[in-house]
Amino acid sequence: MDWPLFLTFLAACGAAGATGSMFEPGNWYRDLDKPVWTPPGIVFPIVWITLYIAMAYAGMRIGLLDNSQQALAFWAAQIAFNTLWSPVFFGLKRMRAALVIVGFMWVFVAATMVSFWALDPIAGMLFAPYLLWVTIAGALNFSVMQRNPQYA
Repeated sequence: MDWPLFLTFLAACGAAGATGSMFEPGNWYRDLDKPVWTPPGIVFPIVWITLYIAMAYAGMRIGLLDNSQQALAFWAAQIAFNTLWSPVFFGLKRMRAALVIVGFMWVFVAATMVSFWALDPIAGMLFAPYLLWVTIAGALNFSVMQRNPQYA
């Protein structure tokens, strides 16, 4: 375990997570029409903390390997889009733009997972729950946008 490297990846995840706490859902989101399958609010911080730890650990594992440049570039791109989503959706209340962002995030999470898997299957597997969660997030973003066209 390379603690400095792990903590560096975790810091990047923490920065992304901080935008979620700075741009909380609030009354605007609470009052939107949402599908019945929307996860309860308490689920989001629990899932994100778990995912961020897994993402940081996977990044550390790959960061220790030779020829990992492209995989780490994908990691950097996915965390950038991750950081951008909350301010756009909750801060600017731009659901359509947020849907585009979550689409790019999905592509880069998938690319990270595949490229990590090729170098270290454990690191790749650590990204599978994240890809599932981003898939759910994208579907939720789309559904909420469709149900609330006045805010799209």
